[in-house]
Amino acid sequence: MPRLPSLTESFGGGGRAVRVALVAAAGFYPAAYLMDRPVVALYALFTPIAFGVLSPLPGSGQHRAGSVLRAAPAAAALIALGTALAVTTWAAAAGMLVVALVLTFGAACTPRLASVVPGLQLCYILACFPPYAPATLPERLLGLLLGAAALLLGELLLFPAPRRPSYAERVADALDLSARTAGLLLRAESVDGGTADRLRTTGRELRFSRQPHGCRPTGAGRTDRALAQAGSAARRLLDQLAALGGLPPAPADTASQALLHGVAAACSDAASVLRGGRSVRGAEFLEEMTARFLDERAGEPEGRGVPPYALLRRRSTLLTVAASAVTVRTAAGLATGGDRAVPGLPHEQFWYARVPAVRLWFVRVRGNLTPRSVVFQNAVRTALGLALARLVAGSLDLSHGFWVLLSVLTLARTTAVGTWSAVRSAAAGTLVGAVVAGALIIGAGDATAVYAGLLVPMMVIAFSVGPVGGPAWAQGLFTLVVSTAFAQIAPVTWRLEEARLVDVLTGSGIGLVCGLLAWPAGARTEMRRSVAALLRATPPVVLDTADAVTGRRAEPDADTAERPTSGSLWPALHRLRIAEAAYAQFRTEAALRSDDDGPDWLAALNYGSRVLSGAYWLPPAQGAPSLPPDARRWVETAGQQVVAAALRAADLPSPGVTLRIAPLSPLLRSATSPGARSLLVDLEVWLQALAGDLTTATGAGRPAPRRRDVP
Repeated sequence: MPRLPSLTESFGGGGRAVRVALVAAAGFYPAAYLMDRPVVALYALFTPIAFGVLSPLPGSGQHRAGSVLRAAPAAAALIALGTALAVTTWAAAAGMLVVALVLTFGAACTPRLASVVPGLQLCYILACFPPYAPATLPERLLGLLLGAAALLLGELLLFPAPRRPSYAERVADALDLSARTAGLLLRAESVDGGTADRLRTTGRELRFSRQPHGCRPTGAGRTDRALAQAGSAARRLLDQLAALGGLPPAPADTASQALLHGVAAACSDAASVLRGGRSVRGAEFLEEMTARFLDERAGEPEGRGVPPYALLRRRSTLLTVAASAVTVRTAAGLATGGDRAVPGLPHEQFWYARVPAVRLWFVRVRGNLTPRSVVFQNAVRTALGLALARLVAGSLDLSHGFWVLLSVLTLARTTAVGTWSAVRSAAAGTLVGAVVAGALIIGAGDATAVYAGLLVPMMVIAFSVGPVGGPAWAQGLFTLVVSTAFAQIAPVTWRLEEARLVDVLTGSGIGLVCGLLAWPAGARTEMRRSVAALLRATPPVVLDTADAVTGRRAEPDADTAERPTSGSLWPALHRLRIAEAAYAQFRTEAALRSDDDGPDWLAALNYGSRVLSGAYWLPPAQGAPSLPPDARRWVETAGQQVVAAALRAADLPSPGVTLRIAPLSPLLRSATSPGARSLLVDLEVWLQALAGDLTTATGAGRPAPRRRDVP
C-alpha cells in the first residue's frame, strides 16, 4: 500500500471526519438498537456518508447545512425511484443510466448541484438493488430523514469551519488593490516590480482552479455568469495596470489623469457593490468618462505638434484599463441584482443581462450537447459505467452488489491512465482491508458490542485518512467501516469480505473498461482540439475589427444595436467557452509528462479573450477617420500577419509560432490626423499583444528542456 499520510494531512480534516462519524452514529445506533429497524439504520448511516464524505460540501457550516436541506427532497425522490425500478435488473440499469446522465450533465449548469451529485447518485444506487421491496420505502425515507437531520445539525453545531471569503469578496479585494494602484499611478507614472508582481499574483488567485469546488461561479444563471465575468475582467484589469505601470515615462496629460481617477473610483465602487454596499456612482459613470477621453484625444489641434509616441502608447494602454474597469463594474452590478440594462455597452459582452433564466439554462445545455464537450463526455462516461455496473451486478446476482456501483462512482477518473492507477491502489487497499476485517469477524464472532464500539473510531480514522491517503487507504479503511456496520444489523461471516473484494474488483474492472473505451485521454485531446478550433475561429474577428477601425467595413445602421464585428463574434465566443471548460478539467488530471516544452494553454485562452475584448472596444462609435494609403496598408499587413499566425498556431507545430508585428513608423504616425493617429496606436497595441499571446501559447522561443545524456 502507499505510504501512510502524515499527521498534518490526516488530521487537517479531522473535524469533518469526527462530525460525519458522530452524526452517522446518531442515526444508526437508535435505528439499529432502539427501533430494531435494519433498513432505517442502513439509510441513516449512509446518508451522512453520502453528503459528508462522498460529496464533501464546500463553504461554511451554515452553507453546507443549506446544501443538505436542498438536496434532501431530491434524494427522497431518487430513493423512491430506485425502489420502484428494482423490480427488474434492466429497469434498474436503465434508471441508473438516466439518473447518472441527468445529474452529471446537469452539474454543468449549477455548482450547487455539482457538489451533491455523488451523494444523490448513491441514494439511487442503494435503493435500486434487490430485494424488490416497495413496502420498505417508508423505512428507507425515514432513514434518509434521520441521517439528513443529524448531518444538518452537525454542520451547524459541531466543529464549525471558519468562514472563507466568497468569490465575490475575492474579486472585491482585487478591485480594492486596483483602486490603490490607480491612485499610485496618479502620483507616480510607474510602479515598482514588487507591486507589479502583486498585481499579477492577485489576478492568478482569481482563477477558478484556485477556488474550492462548489464555490466557483460556474452556474448557468445570470448571477453566476456576471460574477464569472467580473472575475475575468478583474484579472485582466490587474495585468493591464501592471503593464501600464511598466511603460516609459510620458509627458503630463490632463485627460489621462482624469480617466485614471475615474478608474480608481469605479473600482472602489464595484468593490463596495460586490460586498453588498450601495453604489455611489452608476455603472455608466466610467463609460461616460471614457467617451470624453476619446473625444478629447481625437479633438487635439494640429498646432500642438505630434504627441510623443510614449504618450500615445500610454493612452492606448490606459484605454484597455478603462475598458476592463467598465466591464467589471457593469458585471458587478448584474451579479448583485442591479439594473439589467447595459446601454452603450456591446450586446455580445453582456448578452445574458436581459435573458430569462430558463433560456440561460437552455443555452448552457445546448452548448454542451456535443461530443467535443468534456461535460458531455464525463456525463456519458459516468452514466454508461454505472448502468453497466448495475446490469452486471444484477445479472451475476452479486451479494451486496451496490458495492460494484460504489466502486465505479469513486474510482472512475477522466483518463484511462488515471483510472488504472486508482484501480490498482484500490484493489490492494481492499485486499488488505478485507483480510483485516475477516480476521476481526472471525475473532469477534457474534459479539455485537465489539462492532458497536469500533464503528465510530473506525469511521473517524477512515474519513480523516482516506481522503488524503488515496484510493488504497480509502478503500481499505472503508472496508473495515462497512464490515463493522453490517455486522450489527445482520449475521455476518468472513465471506462478507470475500463478497466486498469481488464487488470492488468487478466495479474496478468496469470502470477501467469504460475509461479505455470512452474518451480515454480525458481533456488532453479535447484541449488540443478546442484550442485549435478557437484559434481558427478568431481570424474573422481580427479582420473585422481591423476593418472597422480603419473604416474599410461599412458601418451598421444607426437604428440597430449590432456592431461591425457582431457577425464573427458568436462562433469565437462559443469556441472560447468550450476551450475554457476543457482547460478546467485538464488542470484536474494528472499529467503524464511535463508540459514545459509544449503549448501554453492558458496563454491560448488569453489570446481568445483578448481578441474578443478588442472587438468589443476598438471600433470607434462615431465612425472611423480617414487614413492615408500607407497606414491602411500597414493595418492590412499587420492584421493578415496575426491571422496567418493564428492559423499556423492552430496546427500546434512543435517549433511554435513566432510573430513580431512591425511597429508604426514615425512617418506614419506624423502623417495622420490626431484621431486617426490614436486609433492606429490602439490597434498596434492590440495586434502586438495578440502576437505575443500566440508566441507564448505555442511555446516558441522557450528554452529547450534539459535532457540527460544517454551513454
